[in-house]
Amino acid sequence: MAVNVAALPEGLLESELFGHARGAFTGAVRERSGRFEEAEGGTIFLDEVAEVPASVQVRLLRVLQAREVVRVGENKPRPVDARVVAATNRDIEAEVAAGRFREDLYYRLNVVRVHLPPLRERREDLRAS
Repeated sequence: MAVNVAALPEGLLESELFGHARGAFTGAVRERSGRFEEAEGGTIFLDEVAEVPASVQVRLLRVLQAREVVRVGENKPRPVDARVVAATNRDIEAEVAAGRFREDLYYRLNVVRVHLPPLRERREDLRAS
C-alpha cells in the first residue's frame, strides 16, 4: 500500500491514513478505514514522509508505538499490524535538527536505513545510448 503523503492536503491526510467515522466532518457520509487498516498484514509505504505536518506526526508516532489507529471522529483504538517503509528526498536528520520533524518519530522509522545516492553520483548506473 503506497501513500504519497506530500500529495495529500493536511486535512485529508489524517482521514486517508487513519480512517474516519461517519459524520466526523463535512462529507464523511460513511465510515471509512484508513490506509493502515487496509495494509493489515502487509506493508505501507509512506513516500515523502518528511512532508508530514507536525499534527499528523504525533498520530503517526502513536501508530508505530502502540500498533493501533484511532479513526478521525472516534475514540476507540483499532489494532493494526503493518510493516512501515518510509522514504524522503530531504535530509531527514537536518529536518530533525531544525525541529521540523519529530526526533522520536525519526528513530521509530529509522530501524533499517537504505541510502540511495542520486544518479549524478552513480554514473555507472546510467545506460549509455
